[in-house]
Order: sequence, then C-alpha cells, then structure tokens
Amino acid sequence: MSIFEYQYKFLLMIPPLFLAWYLAHRRGKKPPEPTMWPVLGMLPAVLLNLRHIHDYATEVLTACGGTFRFIGPWLFNIDMLVTSDPVNIHHILSRNFSNYPKGPEFRKIFDILGDGIFGADFELWETHRKTTMAQLKHADFNEFLERTVWQKVEDGLFPVLDHFCGRKEGLDLQDVFQRLAFDNICKFVLDSDPCSLRVELPLFPCEKAFSTLAEPLLRRHILPEWMWKLQRWLNAGDERIIAEAAVAFDDFIYPRVAGGKDGVDADVLKAFEKMYRERKSVAFSASLRDFLKDTSLSLMFAGRDTTSTCLTWLFWLVAQNPTSERKILEELEAELGLKKKWRSFTAEESHKLVYLHGALCESLRLFPPVALEHKAPVQPDILPSGHHLARNGKLIISFYSVGRMESVWGKDCLEFKPERWICPSGKIKHEPSYKFPAFNAGPRTCVGKDMAFVQMKMVVATILYGYKVTVVEGQRVSPRDSIILHAREGLKVLLCKRN
Repeated sequence: MSIFEYQYKFLLMIPPLFLAWYLAHRRGKKPPEPTMWPVLGMLPAVLLNLRHIHDYATEVLTACGGTFRFIGPWLFNIDMLVTSDPVNIHHILSRNFSNYPKGPEFRKIFDILGDGIFGADFELWETHRKTTMAQLKHADFNEFLERTVWQKVEDGLFPVLDHFCGRKEGLDLQDVFQRLAFDNICKFVLDSDPCSLRVELPLFPCEKAFSTLAEPLLRRHILPEWMWKLQRWLNAGDERIIAEAAVAFDDFIYPRVAGGKDGVDADVLKAFEKMYRERKSVAFSASLRDFLKDTSLSLMFAGRDTTSTCLTWLFWLVAQNPTSERKILEELEAELGLKKKWRSFTAEESHKLVYLHGALCESLRLFPPVALEHKAPVQPDILPSGHHLARNGKLIISFYSVGRMESVWGKDCLEFKPERWICPSGKIKHEPSYKFPAFNAGPRTCVGKDMAFVQMKMVVATILYGYKVTVVEGQRVSPRDSIILHAREGLKVLLCKRN
C-alpha cells in the first residue's frame, strides 16, 4: 500500500468524517453541497465521494447553478473555483483567452509533458500549433492516414478479434483500442510502429504508462504541492508511479528521436527540428533532443487517449442501445454499399457516415476523454456568472459535467441519442465548442479532431460490420476517477462473426 493510500485511510478515520457520514445518512439523503468543516474544509465530502468524483462534482455543480468554490483543509491552502457553465467556458477559453494561459501551476502538475504543446503558452504554443497543423493539412496526409489505419486493421485488429471469436473469456476492448491508437499515433509522430496490438497482447511499458498516469495527475490537483513533493523525495506513492512512467516514456521515445548524422527520420519530427533551429525568438527551455521527446509525448498522449476512450464508451453505449447498432449497420450498407462484402473506405467517404458521427459525438459528450481543464488567470477576473478570480487563482473546468447538465442539453441529457446531432436536412448539426468541449474550445481546440473522427469511423465500421459484440454480463463499467476517463476495469466483451 502506498503512502498516499495510508494518508487517505488516516483521514477517513478522523471523527468529523464519521459525523458527516452519520448526519447525511440520518437524513436519508446526502446534501449536494459539501459541508464546510473547521480546519478540514470540504475535504471530507471529497473523500466520501472519491470513487465517483466526477459524478459527485456534477451533482454539486447542478445544485449550484454550474459554478462552485471548493475550499480544502487549512494546511492544504486549496481554494479553487470549479465550473461547468458554458457561458464561463466561452469567456475563459475564447473571449478572454489571453488572460488564461496554462500557467506555472499547470506546468508543475503536468511537468512530465515538458515543452510539449499541452503545457506550452504564448509564442511557443503558437509555434507548436502551426507546425502540427501544417503536417495535418499536408496534401498527402489523408492518404497516409488511410494507409496507416487500414494496415493496422489488417495486421493487428483482425487477427486479435478473430483469435477471441467464440471464446468464453472476454476480450478487453479498451485494451485493444488503446493499443491500436498507440500504434497508429507512433506511426504518425515517430514513423515507427511498435506493434503493441498483437494476438498475445504483450505488456508494453510505454503504452501502459499513459494509463497509470491518469489518476496520480488528478490527485495532484487536490493535494498540496508540498505533499506530492515529499512523496517524490521519498520515491513513494503517486510520485513513484509518475517517475516510473517517465522512465518508460524516455526509454521508448529517446532512441526514436535521436536521429543520425542528418537528423531525425520521421517527417513530423523533421518539421519540429526545423522549427526549433529557426525560431530564435522562442524561449526553449530544453535541448533539441528533450524538446523532440516532449513534443512526441504530447502528440502521443492526445492520439492514444482521445480515440481509444471515445471508442470504448461508444461500444458500451451501443450495447445498451441495440437500435443504434442497427442504424449504424444500415448506414454502412446505404452509404458505402457494404451489403454483401466488406471493403475499406477513404477519409472522404467517412464523411457520409452521419449517424455514426452523431453516435461518436454522444460518446464524447457523455464521456469526454479529458475530464477537466486547469486554468489560472494572469490578471484578476470576474466570470460572467459573477464569480471573482484572483490573479493566479485556481480554476477547474469540468468537461465531464457540462455534457450532463440538464440546463445545457435538456431533460434527456443522460440519454444516448445520436439523433440530437443530425439536422432535419440530414447533415451534422454543429454545436458550439463551449457547450461541447470534448476537443477543448477556442484557440486551443484540438487540431487532430478531424483525424480522430476518420480513424474512429474506420474502426467502428470494421468491428460492427464483421462481428457481433456482446458486453460480458455482471461487470461494472464506470469511469475512472482520473484526468482521462478510461473505463475503470476496462470493457470485457464476447465476440462472434456476423454472417
């Protein structure tokens, strides 16, 4: 057991916690707003709801009109504003964007990402974004994407699915999707396919390190800095997990960005190497080698977790809604002519799959891969909701909660309804990003959004057309309490071939 877990068990034993539990259960219902205890602040409520913290935050935010101030224990010095109000989100991420950089606090929490695009601000961020967009808009990119995805389907996905067809032991689809997305993003960024998606499903330290990081990084938002610095000094608890993940990343990425006498081999890295050497005005804090590693890691983080998390929750949601599965199959037949024989299709053809696009958006709305965003204003600010923020005040945007607010999405906000994304004309209905922030919003909107949708449509079509997928009964499928909304225990399914 880690030191962090011992700390939690100790805090759970203190008398005010039991008193809070007793008072709440005596009334038969826990109050939505956490009680403010002397010395302990609102921490007892967080600890009591730690195993479903995102749902608890949604409950509190709903009761408080979308914005709530959380105050931690006296010794923790934690005072943060949490919001899921679309008007606030639009103000923070778009209208007053320049006042809300990632900031030094974010870089401390996510120090493992270094100088990658996620933690970059100002000119460094703009340079990252322009360089990445240039690669995605390259004339040959769609052809590269199609070739990469379909090659992985043939060499990795089909063999794994066929191997598990008809078997009584369940296959963890989440694990499959994470491996597939990891292999594909490595091919894009590093021009190297690690082949982690194989029939034997080998342990791949770098690929799994992305998942192990998610919970410790969330807890860094709650714990005071001195506590996780102490863990780091002791090489214990969450900080040991983060350190081990960093080693796994370094061992995998550094050899692939080292390059030869003529520099790196991958086209994406060549573009960033050129940018690094030419942009003398950008304040790079790392060497070229470290910068290329940080850049690769951020892009891999985005490419692995966005698509794999969305796909996992989509298959779980479709399993609860068989009508949606039928409509997806009917659309594949009608729009792509997949009636008698399977064939691959192009990125351009994927745009015809409007219902499938709506289903993916529903998965992203209910289970956004990145559950929250951390911000801190450079100058004091007043949000549209009327809440004040001091300079460098801590602000958390709950992307998870905004997708589940009745005030935003209506009384059916918890229902899986792909139709809500389709206009009467049959085209995709646009929703503003501050209402649907699965890909962030404003200038920092994810540049790989279109790439993600194309890849996900190809994977969903491949699996649903060729296989009947049944979720194993009795498993509890719920989101992890972490930065990334993985399914806590994965998603075990049984497979059989369709006729």
